Amino acid sequence: VMECKKALVETDGDLEAAIEAMRKSGLAKADKRSGKTAAEGIISMASDSGRTAIVEINSETDFVSRGDDFIAFANSIAELVVSQQPADLDALLACSMADGSAVASTQTALVAKLGENISVRRFLVLGGSDTLVASYSHGNRIGVLVELNGGDAALGKDIAMHVAASNPSCIGADDVNPDDLARERDIFKAQALDSGKPENIVEKMIEGRMRKYVAEVSMEGQPFVKDPDITVGKLLGNADAKVTNFIRFEVGEGIEKKQENFADEVMAQVRGE
Repeated sequence: VMECKKALVETDGDLEAAIEAMRKSGLAKADKRSGKTAAEGIISMASDSGRTAIVEINSETDFVSRGDDFIAFANSIAELVVSQQPADLDALLACSMADGSAVASTQTALVAKLGENISVRRFLVLGGSDTLVASYSHGNRIGVLVELNGGDAALGKDIAMHVAASNPSCIGADDVNPDDLARERDIFKAQALDSGKPENIVEKMIEGRMRKYVAEVSMEGQPFVKDPDITVGKLLGNADAKVTNFIRFEVGEGIEKKQENFADEVMAQVRGE
C-alpha cells in the first residue's frame, strides 16, 4: 500500500504512470538482488518419455523456497528441462515457458515479486530406451536419480534412497578419483610411519586402510542403508542389476554462505537494499 501511495505521489496521481513506475522499481530491485547469495532453495524433478530431469533452484531464504510461487517455478523448470533438454544453463534461460516468456524473464519477474535473488543453478537429465531411472527426494532438499540396467523400480528406489543417505562419490572401486586415492595414501602412509612399526607391517596397514577408504566412498562398497549386513554391490548382484550412473543434488552444496551482522541486515532492509 505504501509503495502504491508513493508511486501515485511521484506521478502526480497519474495511475498509468504510477503502475509503470512500480514495475520499473520492481525490476530495479530485482537487479539489486541478483548479487545476493542464494544458498537455500529446492531440488525438483520431472519425468517424461523414459527420461528424468533434476534441477536445483536457489533462493536467499528457506521461507521463500517453501512458497507456492517458488515451488511452481521450480517444478516448471524441471518439466521444461525434461521436455526440451537444453544443452546448458544459457540455453535453458533462453527457453520459453508455457506462457511464451523466456525463463530468464520469468526468473527476473519472480525476483521482483518475492524480493529475493532467485537462481536457476544447475540441471541434469538421465534416461534412455534401455535403462530404468529411479528417483528419490528427501524433503526437496536432497534429490537423487539412479540409472539402472536390470532390476526393477523398487530396487531403483532403494538404491536412490541409499545414495541420498550415504552420499557416495562414485559407483565402484574402479571409479574412485585417482587424485583422491593418492592423497589418502600419502596421509595413511604418514600415519603408519609415525607408529614406528616395521616397513612390511606399515605397508599392510596402508593397504588395509586404503581398502576401507575405497569401500566407504564407492556406492557398491558401502553397507546398504536398509540392511547394513550386505553391501550395495551384493544387493545389485543378487538382482542381476548394475548402476550405470547416478546424480545426487543437495541444496546449497558448494555455495559459500555470507554471514551477515543482524543489525546490518535490518538496516539494509530499512534502506530498501
